[in-house]
Amino acid sequence: MPELKPIPFSPPDITQAEIDAVAEVMRSGWITTGPRVMEFEKKIAEYCGTPGAVCLSSATAGLELVLRLLDIGPGDEVITTPCTYAATANVILHVGARPVFVDVGRGSFLIDPDAVAAAVTKRTKAVIPVDFGGWPADYRSIALALDSRRKKYRPRKNSLQCLFDRPAVIADAAHSIGARCGGGMSGSLADFSVFSFHAVKNLTTAEGGAVTFGGGIGPHVPEMSRQLKLFSLHGQSKDALAKQRAGGWRYSIELPGYKCNMTDIQAAMGLAQLERYEREILPARREIFTLYRSLLGEDTRLSLPLANKGEIESSCHLYPVIVKGADEQRRDAVIERMAAQGIACNVHFIPVVMHPAYTRLGYRMDDYPRCYEMFRAEISLPVYSRLLREDARRVAETLRGCL
Repeated sequence: MPELKPIPFSPPDITQAEIDAVAEVMRSGWITTGPRVMEFEKKIAEYCGTPGAVCLSSATAGLELVLRLLDIGPGDEVITTPCTYAATANVILHVGARPVFVDVGRGSFLIDPDAVAAAVTKRTKAVIPVDFGGWPADYRSIALALDSRRKKYRPRKNSLQCLFDRPAVIADAAHSIGARCGGGMSGSLADFSVFSFHAVKNLTTAEGGAVTFGGGIGPHVPEMSRQLKLFSLHGQSKDALAKQRAGGWRYSIELPGYKCNMTDIQAAMGLAQLERYEREILPARREIFTLYRSLLGEDTRLSLPLANKGEIESSCHLYPVIVKGADEQRRDAVIERMAAQGIACNVHFIPVVMHPAYTRLGYRMDDYPRCYEMFRAEISLPVYSRLLREDARRVAETLRGCL
């Protein structure tokens, strides 16, 4: 019996354009933070329609630095969802604040705005909604929910919290670059948005991330960008490129910062990816979505995602299917059978509160029944821009057989 061709879950889409861009930087004599990073920041801001962007070594760094920018720390609470990867919650603990988890909406992977409103206390300083699989959270409803609890907001004096008359909204937009909602691009829908450019993301720099700013804080963006860059490079007043210029050796440390800057090597890859993104990468992912729906849409055992729904257009990062009526054991058995046929599937996500690091803190999955209902029956099928159409058909046919 011939060995089945493996179908991976989400390999990166790297072409000669990315290879040439990285090689050019490596030949330039300058490979760390420099002109390519500045160009990438400008292009990201233009693409998202935002007044600025700051590129960093990861989305995790971006989330934490925004919390620190807002002076969020011990005694504060940050509301988020258990339907996410641990990074979203870990950064809240890193700054000394308390994660407050609220459930997702019914039949949804996205945070419930009504649950957000109910969770707001005088200690609440921010909300981190998570854009799941390419679909943005309902930021309009979240803003209304926070407005309804405005009287409870207590900003810390002499901090950037005072720019807001409600808790700040920080979008974990790791999955959603290129998504649209109501005419706005992901990256412009919240006060701050944080993208991931990890190897499995739609647009990759191998590792990396970016922070973008909502239009409502436009006048403050230059100073916020400066502060984030200080945080990202030990609080150093000059980046390495400026220090290397003749006579530019003197610098000062303005705050005790961290080390999470992006390099020109990463930015060069990102620029090449962004150039191809709307022309090649996103259309290919959308085509896979359309093909899966045509092949699986009549299978009554499954609930399938929509690439477009109303005013929301997904970035098609994940293709999560729900096996109706399944429990974890049955869901896992299907994944194991798919693996036996050479097809790598995944689950998004093991809820944060199910992990030992969080159960030890007293969080319980029983408190988030809607999140668990989605998790126990969810399977993420392979979806990536270079997935061959015949391979996508094999994925769909194999899934039906495994069910």
